[in-house]
Amino acid sequence: MKLTFLGTGTSQGVPIIGCRCRVCTSADRRDRRLRTSAMIECGEVRLVIDAGPDFRYQMLRTGVRHIDAILLTHEHKDHIGGLDDVRAFNFVDFPVIHRIDLYGTEHVLACVRKDFDYAFAADKYRGVPEIELRTIVPGKPFRVKGVEVVPVSGHHSERFEVTGFRIGKLAYLTDFKTIADAEVEKLRGVEVLVVNALRFEPHYSHFNVAEALELIRRVAPREAYLTHMSHEIGLYAETEPALPPGVHLAYDMLEVTINEDR
Repeated sequence: MKLTFLGTGTSQGVPIIGCRCRVCTSADRRDRRLRTSAMIECGEVRLVIDAGPDFRYQMLRTGVRHIDAILLTHEHKDHIGGLDDVRAFNFVDFPVIHRIDLYGTEHVLACVRKDFDYAFAADKYRGVPEIELRTIVPGKPFRVKGVEVVPVSGHHSERFEVTGFRIGKLAYLTDFKTIADAEVEKLRGVEVLVVNALRFEPHYSHFNVAEALELIRRVAPREAYLTHMSHEIGLYAETEPALPPGVHLAYDMLEVTINEDR
C-alpha cells in the first residue's frame, strides 16, 4: 500500500495570502502546503481522501489518469471545494464515461448535493461531474473494489462531526478535535497513523501538537505523520527534528509505503 500526501496545509494553505512570516516566505518546498488531502493506492485500487480547492493541481502533479473513489471526511470547503474537477477523470477516455464513487456520511452527501446541485439535476447539462453518492454509515465498514475501509468517527467541534478512515495498517484522521475511546480502539494495530496538528497553541476545533502526540501515544503506531498544519507549526527544518522518535511532519507529495505483511 502506498500513501501520498497531496496536501498537508490548513484551510488557508501555506503560504497564506499576504503573510510575510518566516514560514510563508520560506524557500523550502516542505513549507509549502496545499489544502489537506491524500491518495492511497492498494494494488490497482486508487482512493483519494478529500477534494478541496487544490484538487485539480494536486491531481496534475501526481500524473494519475484514474481514481476509483473519493472518501470525504466532512463538508467544509477546504475538503470538498474541488469536486467539480472530477469531470476530468469522468471523460479522460471519452466516449467511455468513468463515474466516480463519492463516499461520505448522510449529512456530508447532503451538503455535496446542495453545493453541486447541477451534477444531480434531472435534466443535467453536458459535461457536468458524473458522481455516484455512497453513504457511509458510522461504525459500519465498507468496501471499495474489494478494499475494506473502516470509518472512524470524531468531532471537529461541538457543531461538526468528522470521519477518519482505517485501511489495513494505515489510519488517516484530519480535522479531529475529540475522539471517543471506542473509536480509538479501531486504530489499534496500525503501522502508520496520520493525524491533524494545526499548531502548538490550543485551538477550539483542531488538535494541537500536544493533543495529536497524545493520540499517537495511545495508538502506538510504528510511524506517525502530522498533517493539516498552519504556518504556526513553524519551519519544517526546525520543527521536524524536535518531534519524538517515529513522529514526522508530513509535507506535500511525501510518499509512504505501508507493508501489509508485517
